[in-house]
Amino acid sequence: MSQSNAGRLVVRCPDRPGIVAVLSRLMADAGANITDSQQHSSDPSGGTFTLRLEFVLDGLADRRAALEEQLTALAGEWGMTYRLVLADHRPRLAVFVSRTDHVLQELLYRVSAGDLRAEIAVVVSNHPDLEPVAAAHGIPFHHVPVTPGTKAEAEARALELVGDCDLVVLARYMQIVSPEFCARFPERLINIHHSFLPAFVGANPYQAAADRGVKLIGATAHYVTAELDAGPIIEQEVARIDHRATVEDMRRVGRYVERQVLAQAVTWHVEDRVIVDGAKTIVFA
Repeated sequence: MSQSNAGRLVVRCPDRPGIVAVLSRLMADAGANITDSQQHSSDPSGGTFTLRLEFVLDGLADRRAALEEQLTALAGEWGMTYRLVLADHRPRLAVFVSRTDHVLQELLYRVSAGDLRAEIAVVVSNHPDLEPVAAAHGIPFHHVPVTPGTKAEAEARALELVGDCDLVVLARYMQIVSPEFCARFPERLINIHHSFLPAFVGANPYQAAADRGVKLIGATAHYVTAELDAGPIIEQEVARIDHRATVEDMRRVGRYVERQVLAQAVTWHVEDRVIVDGAKTIVFA
């Protein structure tokens, strides 16, 4: 199967009878072969309906505009939002980092291995430490220092560097971005943090967790909103430890979990598997 003829359709609309039949008929009339279909209704008596289709259509690139015209007409009738994506499209990512490289390294590996079908277009950091990591992969690296007095100017410069990237990933970027920054990338800004929040805050949460005998190390990846660490959750994972674990053991396990969780969340986003539904997400994994 040629990837150039493969596409994805993601739909969100008020739930009512007939929407699946209407969409299936539209695709059939266009000559598309549906190869995968997932759907979810938040409440069949009047909630939100979401649908993700994978399909193959000969000459899709040339026929995309006509298909979108039909979908737009349907959207007006059914109160529907949709996105139609060519499967061979590789979204451009901007990755923000500070001093730790484990999450960035995981993303770089998955891109190079073909497991994450995206392009890391730029790495932005408030410290210069990870420039050699980006350089080793031929990716532009930009050091944008951030101080309390220069935060607004630094964000403005960072936005210039991000440009028209499709997704911004905060890969252990140890700065809080402003509401204005969040508004620039609605549902296109992903963060990762450890599971100790809000119980163990501060500069050394792993020591605080060890002092309390914590037995689970976890991480959460979520879309970023103006409310700190409260955006819709995409993926979470935990790993169990026991009383023998040192603080360094806990940090090592935390790095492993963070790598897996953020890379999975980014992959699902890139593959159009995540649909935001209010304060939560539907993930067609």
